[in-house]
Amino acid sequence: MKRGESLAKNTLILSLGTIIPKITSFITLPIITLCLTKNEIGFNELIMMFSILMLPVATLQIQTAAFRFLIDVRDDEEEIKKIISSIIVFTFITSLIALVVVFLCLYKEDLYLRFLICLYYLADIFVNTLRQICRGLGKNGEYSKSIIVSSFSTLVFIIALVFILSWGLIGVVASSFLSSFIAFIYLFFKIKLYRFFSMSFFNKEILKKMLSYTIPLIPNSISGWLMRLADRLVVTVFMGVSANAVYSLACKIPNLIDNLQNTFVLAWQENASIVSKDSDAGEYYTRVFHMLFNLITGSLGLLIAISPVLFKLLIKGDYEEAYFQMPILFMAMFFLGLSTFLGGIYLAFKKTKSIGLTTTVAAVINLVFDISLIRYLGLYAASISTMLAYIFLFLFRIIDVQKIIRIRVNISHMILMIIILLIECGIFYLDKIYLDTVYLKLVNCLIAVVLFLGTNWEFIRMLLRWWFKNAKGE
Repeated sequence: MKRGESLAKNTLILSLGTIIPKITSFITLPIITLCLTKNEIGFNELIMMFSILMLPVATLQIQTAAFRFLIDVRDDEEEIKKIISSIIVFTFITSLIALVVVFLCLYKEDLYLRFLICLYYLADIFVNTLRQICRGLGKNGEYSKSIIVSSFSTLVFIIALVFILSWGLIGVVASSFLSSFIAFIYLFFKIKLYRFFSMSFFNKEILKKMLSYTIPLIPNSISGWLMRLADRLVVTVFMGVSANAVYSLACKIPNLIDNLQNTFVLAWQENASIVSKDSDAGEYYTRVFHMLFNLITGSLGLLIAISPVLFKLLIKGDYEEAYFQMPILFMAMFFLGLSTFLGGIYLAFKKTKSIGLTTTVAAVINLVFDISLIRYLGLYAASISTMLAYIFLFLFRIIDVQKIIRIRVNISHMILMIIILLIECGIFYLDKIYLDTVYLKLVNCLIAVVLFLGTNWEFIRMLLRWWFKNAKGE
């Protein structure tokens, strides 16, 4: 299969694991905002953010090695067993230690809530580990299916436990645990994990190699986590839990673009790793970079255009202030998407130290601006500091990655696209502040459609060619 077709195929398959969760989360969002207090929403957001930290801390990022190392041994069953067995044993031991610490640190909270949080973190760690094993084995379909299973389970449990039984925050956390656990069971039997796992295949040497690859990624994960959590912690400390709820809801819609580009990047990481040894890797990376840039630009334009309607439909209650943070966060997600793509090149060449360094510096920038501006700008400090950090992250990486492989950038095209997005953001603000009229919304939609089709026609054609080719059974 050609590189482009392979990338398009994997993007399409993995997109199912991105789109479905967003649809279900949008369905559950009105229920959560209706049935939980602002304090409960704020606390739940902190629980979800800490779950992002638990994975790298509890596993030392070993699940990342599952993906990268399995790619190189897909035809060697014995090596596959050694890698998977070593990862499972290591993850089990370190996870138990980490969760005991979490349970003790939550001593002020209700016992049932502490127990559920730890169960959720454990299930989340193992289901994500199995998902990376799926990717390493080339089973992207099972990866996406497990996310869909988890998403629909969450929807069912939120409706049952939160909306019908009114369990509040405990119901939300219980739903998160049960959905992750069900997805784990699904993957365990679907990929027949028991075929690849045995204590006799545990290999210390392979584990050491994987840890030497993944340990430099820990600062990257923690820094990325801090960049997301720092805003919420600073807002909570200086403005209260209710303000954190407002900011968290402001991030919901802009984060859609992050989820979209993550789909592409997941597929891209596999292609980048396979192509890294080819003589024309630089030319291929350049083409994909421009394709991703156009995809993010066009998709973000569409999202900005429809966000006023989405906000009214999805956000219930007194959260008007969240609306005005969104354009800044849109641009932050734009630069994050480009930075994540470049991170895929670091992974392909196993330059994990560079990933950790760049993300750590960006996290420091975010925190410094956040604390410096919060007293003067309120919630705007959180969104502006995030945007500035991601702008730095992109600029640093696009310069630094040239030391590994040459990637050509069309600067004039990038500037033009950014200007168009800023115009859309300006219309977004004007419509809300002054007019709140359907005409400005239609203008933004027209700009967005033209922008998306104009920048992504080549990628759309490639997807359609792959789709029709497979539909005909070729």
